[in-house]
Amino acid sequence: MHRGFELFIDKTAFEKSYYDLAIEAGKKRYDNAKVNIRSTLDSFISKNGKLDGSKMQANWFPQVSADIFISHSHQDEDLAILLSEYFHQTFGLTVFIDSCIWGYANDLLKLIDDEYCLNSSGETYNYTKRNYSTSHIHMMLSTALTMMIDKSECVLFLNTPNSITPNEVITKTKSPWIYSEIAMTSLVRQKPLNEYRVKKITESFSEGGEIRKGLDFEYAINTDHLTSISKDILLRWKKEWDYEGKKYTPDYSKHALDILYSITSKNNRYEYFEK
Repeated sequence: MHRGFELFIDKTAFEKSYYDLAIEAGKKRYDNAKVNIRSTLDSFISKNGKLDGSKMQANWFPQVSADIFISHSHQDEDLAILLSEYFHQTFGLTVFIDSCIWGYANDLLKLIDDEYCLNSSGETYNYTKRNYSTSHIHMMLSTALTMMIDKSECVLFLNTPNSITPNEVITKTKSPWIYSEIAMTSLVRQKPLNEYRVKKITESFSEGGEIRKGLDFEYAINTDHLTSISKDILLRWKKEWDYEGKKYTPDYSKHALDILYSITSKNNRYEYFEK
């Protein structure tokens, strides 16, 4: 990761006609790129009869190349897809959205649980075995997400009421995945730009299925290390990209993210954002 941003935006920032078309185009693009997940566990069983966790992670959560990693609530998947399509169409950038390119962790967990964790009745799961399987699958996903954050040049946290508990003095989230992703953005090494801009490809998942009523967690998260941006910055970014692109075409070589970094740098800031 080179830079991280906290984006405050909702679907009203875009025209309704564009919103629908962009989501449709984005979903179609990701459907074409989505990993073809194997439906059986046979290929992951090693010679000693044990499941090969490394092979399983590589198959279900493969590392891909992307310019931007979007951290978002599962409820904001359409908004994340909209933004990814906007960035793709406007700046030629590729965006990682895990649910759009990886297999769902819950689907993999169900395969394993049905094969290894059912009680003899076939109607319930063994509590101990299921805890064991869940810990392994969630660790695979968490590791893969951390690797993608480290591999992506830019991380964008989509801050909405679905991801952050509103009206809290201490910022909190109920999503363990958002908590993990934001924590990782403050821990992974910040790499120079020359380590990026060689490869490319596509996108995310955020938090999985419903949690049963009564089982409710929340995590305090710190986003102070992320640069806050909003719709105004996206508009300025597009305007300056259009200007630079026309100015230097056809030998234009500047990267779109350079403009975003420039207009949000400490030396080039003005009062462009209010929380």
